[in-house]
Amino acid sequence: MTMKTIRLAATASVLPFAALFASTAFAQAPVPADAAPAEQAADAGAAGPGDIVVTARRREESAQGVPIALSVLDGKTLDGTGAFNVARLQQLQPAIQFYSSNPRNSAINIRGLGAPFGLTNDGIEQGVGFYVDGVYIGRIGVATMDFIDVERLEVLRGPQGTLYGKNTTSGALNITTRKPSFTPEGQAEFSVGNYHFVQAKASVSGPLSDKLAVRLSASGTRRDGTVLNTSGLDLHRQDNVGARAIVLWKPTDTLDFSLSGDFNVQNPLCCVQYYARTVPNAKYTALANGIGYKPASLNPFDRVTDLDAESNSRQEIGGASLVSNWDFGPATLTSVTAYRYWDWKPKNDRDFVGLPITTISQNPSQQRQFSQELRIASNGKNTIDYTFGAYFFTQAINTQGSQVQGSRASYWLLSAYANNVLTVGANAANPAVLNGLTSTNAIRLSNQSAAIYGKLNWAVNDRLHIQPGLRLNYDKKTGSYNSVVSINNGTYNYSITAAQAAVYANNAAQNPVTGATSPINQVTGTAVPLAVYRDQVKTLAPLYYTPTFSDWNLSGDVNVSYDFSRDIHAYATYAYSFKSGGINLSGIPFAADNVTPDYTKQTVAPEKVNHYEIGLKTQWLDKRLTINLAGYWTDISDYQTTVNGQAVSTIRGYLANADKVRSRGGEFDTSFRPSDRLSLYFNGAYTDAEYVRFTNAPCPPEKSGTCDISGQVLPGVSKWSFSYGGEVNLPVGAGEGQIYAGYDGNYRSRFSSNPSPSQYMYINGYSLSNFRLGYREGTKLNIFAWVRNAFDENYFELLTSQSGSTGLIIGQPADPRTWGLTVKTSF
Repeated sequence: MTMKTIRLAATASVLPFAALFASTAFAQAPVPADAAPAEQAADAGAAGPGDIVVTARRREESAQGVPIALSVLDGKTLDGTGAFNVARLQQLQPAIQFYSSNPRNSAINIRGLGAPFGLTNDGIEQGVGFYVDGVYIGRIGVATMDFIDVERLEVLRGPQGTLYGKNTTSGALNITTRKPSFTPEGQAEFSVGNYHFVQAKASVSGPLSDKLAVRLSASGTRRDGTVLNTSGLDLHRQDNVGARAIVLWKPTDTLDFSLSGDFNVQNPLCCVQYYARTVPNAKYTALANGIGYKPASLNPFDRVTDLDAESNSRQEIGGASLVSNWDFGPATLTSVTAYRYWDWKPKNDRDFVGLPITTISQNPSQQRQFSQELRIASNGKNTIDYTFGAYFFTQAINTQGSQVQGSRASYWLLSAYANNVLTVGANAANPAVLNGLTSTNAIRLSNQSAAIYGKLNWAVNDRLHIQPGLRLNYDKKTGSYNSVVSINNGTYNYSITAAQAAVYANNAAQNPVTGATSPINQVTGTAVPLAVYRDQVKTLAPLYYTPTFSDWNLSGDVNVSYDFSRDIHAYATYAYSFKSGGINLSGIPFAADNVTPDYTKQTVAPEKVNHYEIGLKTQWLDKRLTINLAGYWTDISDYQTTVNGQAVSTIRGYLANADKVRSRGGEFDTSFRPSDRLSLYFNGAYTDAEYVRFTNAPCPPEKSGTCDISGQVLPGVSKWSFSYGGEVNLPVGAGEGQIYAGYDGNYRSRFSSNPSPSQYMYINGYSLSNFRLGYREGTKLNIFAWVRNAFDENYFELLTSQSGSTGLIIGQPADPRTWGLTVKTSF
């Protein structure tokens, strides 16, 4: 049995600003084992056996002949490898890094670049664009939803600003779901596994008339948690439900409309981080010993914890979009109109230990976004092809933050520690000083972005193509952060705003009304003792500021490609790109007096990106062997990063600009099908990403103050990353029956899990192995058993540090070994 051509209609996906023609096409991906032959084509770039075919320039052509580093995973590959959400995608794609402490605090990076590593700050853009059926998703937390009825997933590497709705400096992920069919069809899938894992997926499609078709899809996932709390609850559960509907209307052969809507709810008990290790001579150790506290286990891979606050990550995701395409001969006009919403309702134990220190630290949030894209792209194969478009995006985020200190907060946060000696003063020994101290935060963001773009593809001759592109962009962000601090525990009772706190900023000025130098206790009518007030405001200070940012930006790229033959293609790209400036919406730091806000930290400057890339795409042995290579160098000025000075008042960290960052490296993608019974792949990435110059970075937890971390590595980036595997099959009977066995493995070398590298916050390298064994009959039936993380590798997804400079390192362990059985049928 030979391979078939996988036809990827890039125009149907309708990426915002992605009229994916010559310069943005698709790279080689693994070919399904049950593929069939394609017709041979004579010209370079045409489809042959084993090729992925794109219609990005309104004609079928091989992805191998189109110049960009891109990987494609079809729905079958995603299902077979168990990659049912983005979190598992990095196991298949070496250039991707995905990190998540919970759905909202998630980041997708490509080649080490994209979003700051750490807790989310809504005031900045993503560097990696995330799209579902052509619609840009404004917050990466939405990416954690289960994949529903996916046709393919595309990973583009490098800047994509001249053809995408939102500018993306390091790449893009595009999910295309299956479209309605005018032939009745359906699919159903059911999986069970350990930890009481149950997952069901189903979709049906068919015509409502000769011009109208519909597709309905649904998915549900449940699983017990992999971490046990001493309270008896299991944590890190999965509990996801989603549905999608698409209606396709084709009034003529040249005009079509797709109206889609989706709804997803996730209600898991996750995500938790707990004791992993401590730095030497840590304040944490002295504090814990001072009250006889011990965590549930000193081995985090015992998977037990004693967190004493609720944990949950409930989110509701939904939206609707209308995509229209009109082919009027020389060109096609496309419109994408979309509305999306996201409601986030978290619960966290943000002190990470089984003590009532910070009993609440959460930021429930509601996002609404609207986007409109218009694009015109030439049809056919011309000497000069073009794409022109306009894009508008608006977003509003409303967040209600809160942080509450508990009865152990005074001892934990106010005790002094110097020269390995713990000193517990009078206020530290008095629980009432901080017990119930509360910061209530109202946070708002209004974000507008508009752009026009254009890209040309000049065919100098049959082999040489030059493709320049330009983008003019305007961004405006306005926000507000208003934190009111209160305490009401019977001993101390008052509420204070930022304006009121400013009266006492130097702790000497008198309130003109009361004549006091500190707030008035509403119960006793007397001023709160000055030493007590100082410790309270040092812990949680009232804060109010209204940051704004707006700017125009002109960026562009040029790509030159040359086809040496039908099977050997080379390209070179230069891109000048940018990521919009941002505003700090997670609080800003205070000056040394702990009462004066540092208003210079309200905004961060735009990132400026210079990107260089070369690539070579080749196929051999009648296209059964594919070898693709890419090398790149990316320089970023004013790199946007999250920093945390370990102050309790900025528990989520704040944004800052590092002077200069560089990422450089190489990638290879290979696949080999020596026979119809065996397919193999081996992909790899070498990523050298570092701070070229960052002289005033916050120090890692084992130090204090600011540090020069120039020349040190960026967080979250493994220098070496590989994915590898294959599948073998044997025929059964005279029909389409096959017994098959598959293996997928990946390896990542160690990486830093802190913005400022710390020897105590590196995650060691690890390798994972996934196996599957099954029986299938074409597309009608597929039954297979699977095991993931087969050798039960213990590793952390991330490490972070407890606020307050205690020296405690907490971690989030990845899933242990899981196994199960999947049955899938099509009709």
